[in-house]
Amino acid sequence: MPLNSASTYGPISAAKPPLVSRARSLYAARRPWRLFLDISAISLPFSYADAMSRIRLNANHFRVNYALIILIVLFFSLVYHPISMIVYSVSFIAWLSLYFCREDPLLIFGRTVDDRVVLVALGLVTVVALVFTHVGMNVLVALIVGVVLVGVHAAFRGTEDLFLDESDAAQGGLLSVVR
Repeated sequence: MPLNSASTYGPISAAKPPLVSRARSLYAARRPWRLFLDISAISLPFSYADAMSRIRLNANHFRVNYALIILIVLFFSLVYHPISMIVYSVSFIAWLSLYFCREDPLLIFGRTVDDRVVLVALGLVTVVALVFTHVGMNVLVALIVGVVLVGVHAAFRGTEDLFLDESDAAQGGLLSVVR
């Protein structure tokens, strides 16, 4: 082949693989850990109603961060159970593909499924799958520890500095219908 002949190859495509774009959407969906772990935002709630309001708002705002924390606690509780780790790994792949890395809404039989429904369903499937591997008490203790960690953070983290966009506000019921 002569050196000065034009090659028939086109330019190398710069298209990103789907995994990279999904990883970026995961990164965008979670809230920054610096905001999540902001010590200056920690304060005692004034009342039970204030604590419950904080839990509701923080659970909506930091939902991806809280799910990751519970999954990490569950992962560490299974270190000495190799079969359960395999089941958990398969479950975690389902979490990644159906909850964390999904850009488009999930459609089942032509209907859009809310993220909270996907969150609960994946949680139940994960727990049931791990219970069938005979680590029920281990999973229960890990879930209790994870929920307590999330609940304490959500109750004591103030919500004054959290900014919601319109879609987050609509999902949390914060929009007024009065004109």
